Amino acid sequence: MWFKNIRLYCIDQAVEASPEKLETMLAEQVFHACSSHDKSKYGWVSPLGKEGEMLTHVQGDYIMICAQKQEKILPASVVNEATDEKVAELEERQGRKIYRKEKRQIKDDVFVSLLPRAFTRNQQTYAYISAKDNLIVVNSASAPKAEALLNLLRESLGSLKVSLPDAKQAPSDVMTRWLREQNASDHFIIDEDCELYNPIDGSNIVRCKGQDLHTDEIQSHLEAGKQVKNLGVSWNSLLSCIVSDDLSIKRLKFVGMKEEEANEEVESAEQKFDQEFAVMTLELSNFFKSFFSAFGGLQKK
Repeated sequence: MWFKNIRLYCIDQAVEASPEKLETMLAEQVFHACSSHDKSKYGWVSPLGKEGEMLTHVQGDYIMICAQKQEKILPASVVNEATDEKVAELEERQGRKIYRKEKRQIKDDVFVSLLPRAFTRNQQTYAYISAKDNLIVVNSASAPKAEALLNLLRESLGSLKVSLPDAKQAPSDVMTRWLREQNASDHFIIDEDCELYNPIDGSNIVRCKGQDLHTDEIQSHLEAGKQVKNLGVSWNSLLSCIVSDDLSIKRLKFVGMKEEEANEEVESAEQKFDQEFAVMTLELSNFFKSFFSAFGGLQKK
């Protein structure tokens, strides 16, 4: 279980629940599949998938959880076509014109009638709670998806006080300085991807991918006032990622980890999960210390 994207949330008030109690609390919001007339359903599932029975998976100081959303897939074109057919049939049968308000109601009725025949799509969002690091680490590049998981966790726990990390130094300023000086700090090395933006005109954006960032062209953009929004970096030769100015992390790769994993013999899916979870959390715990330090540490709440 290697996270590919990360959104971090600082725990502002300790989660007063043992793993056993947390398991019981999550069970109140367990996932149930959509019925014939449900548009979507959201709830907790086992992080181990079909292999697991528990809604929490504990490894040392870390607790993995997983939320699942199931939604019905009804293409707008299908709904619109069925609505138009229904409207045309009614207008012909009743000999009158159907206007916007009534047509909107017909469209809603058509949507409900088509739901039982719609395909379903499942999406899982993984996260782990690290009391040691005072963080909730969500495997998602999407803020709405991460917030949905946190809201579900808040419902399960009764309350949950978290906040986005607030660095003492603006991440954009720090990464812009790194790029200007061609030298990062805290064991970071500048990679080959970046996104620059003009603070005055947010639509003025320069994106570089797989490009040498140690060039006069990049320096010219910086001298013109552009700042870094996203920057590709590697850390300690152990992982690489894209760091965003909101301290989210994208395209996370654990360098060499998968090759090592492929050579290991494991007896079960749970053991494989445990091995990956243990290695990942150990590396990320060390990474987060350097990560926050690079931006001057976090503001105290």
